[in-house]
Amino acid sequence: MLDAAEELLARSVGAIAAPPPPPDSVDADTAGRDDDDIMTWLSAALTSHDTCMDSLQEVGAGGDAGDDDGGRIKPQMLGYLGNLGEHLSNSLAIFAARGRPGGELSDVPVHNQLHRRLLTIDDDDDDDGSFPRWDGTGTHRKIRDAIKAAPEHSRRRVVIYVKAGVYTENVKIGSKKTNLMLVGDGAGKTVVVGYRSVHDNYTTFHTATLAVAGAGFIMRDMTVENRAGAARHQAVALLLSGDHAVVYRSAVLGYQDTLYAHAQRQFYRDCDVAGTVDFVFGNAAVVLQNCTLWARRPLPGQENTVTAQGRRDPNQSTGISVHGCRLLPSPELELAPAARRGRAATYLGRPWKPYSRAVYMMSYIAGHVHAAGWLAWDASGRAPDTLYYGEYRNSGPGAAVGGRVPWPGHRVIKLPEEAMEFTVGRFIGGYSWLPPTGVAFVAGLTV
Repeated sequence: MLDAAEELLARSVGAIAAPPPPPDSVDADTAGRDDDDIMTWLSAALTSHDTCMDSLQEVGAGGDAGDDDGGRIKPQMLGYLGNLGEHLSNSLAIFAARGRPGGELSDVPVHNQLHRRLLTIDDDDDDDGSFPRWDGTGTHRKIRDAIKAAPEHSRRRVVIYVKAGVYTENVKIGSKKTNLMLVGDGAGKTVVVGYRSVHDNYTTFHTATLAVAGAGFIMRDMTVENRAGAARHQAVALLLSGDHAVVYRSAVLGYQDTLYAHAQRQFYRDCDVAGTVDFVFGNAAVVLQNCTLWARRPLPGQENTVTAQGRRDPNQSTGISVHGCRLLPSPELELAPAARRGRAATYLGRPWKPYSRAVYMMSYIAGHVHAAGWLAWDASGRAPDTLYYGEYRNSGPGAAVGGRVPWPGHRVIKLPEEAMEFTVGRFIGGYSWLPPTGVAFVAGLTV
């Protein structure tokens, strides 16, 4: 328990320290030192603080097994953390009062040729990266060994090519491993598999098959999966905490808590994400664009919820934006008996924290989504008035808004100006850091 708390507190401190600039930054000394960056780092610090609190609550009152002092130490830690949270909230309020600078946006896809070769690597390419291969013929047999060999605090892109195969390992990329890129042979071909779950006495945060804290991370053409199964409850496949993270043409598969978009700014493009309960959750500022979100067959008595956003302070610059995506039932859900399928309703999301914020824009929503759209966090049926759940120009049989929940925080967005706040260009400041990645993106609304 104490090791986990120490790690998360270190992330709180690290989030407000100076992260390295992205590769090929124009001005390595001053790039990104604006209010948006400061708000992101303070939001991330508060998120790590809250995750530490949540992790402490997940363990028993007496702490983890073997922690004889847990019953005494845990209340003390909760008290200290409460004070830290107040200081972080105050800092957020101060910077929020200064206002955010705006910027012009474009509705055309942005491309950049600088790193285009990184996105078109062939098997025979000669590159400076490390190449783990499942058959043992690469420079490393395990992904984690290749990551260990990668340089720390790199200002250049470090590429690790992961040959097709199934890698059964839990991979952790620490905050010192910056600007790291994992490139596979394709989703479904290069597969990283883990089995950890809260059922096995891990906290949710430590169940991840792949956990990334380093800034500037890119993953392309891979699958990350947690195969613990629905019956073992929370089991994360991918956890991202580092700033300026990109996941491209990849699959993230699991059941409950599949994708943990934990903190800072993240972008997902052309990806498949599958799960049941809260399968896209966390408190990052995240945009999913041109992705497919698959609702799987849950346990009896469970409902599917696509998002569970964890914004707990009104000044945090965080939320989940689902833009130009598809929400579909998986074949296992679609082919379930009609009676069972009817009871396994799917919802767009539920509020994990009081200021939960999620928006669906210009996406296709299939008929498996319940007419109410959104679900309360618990059986009380109540939702905080402070949440923000928006829907803008979606299509499909599940997109009708006439039967949506009557919550004050639910908005059917009418004006494009309001929807623009949740685009790549404005919500995650994509213009300043996405072009060097070589990943195509739409900065404005038109997809």
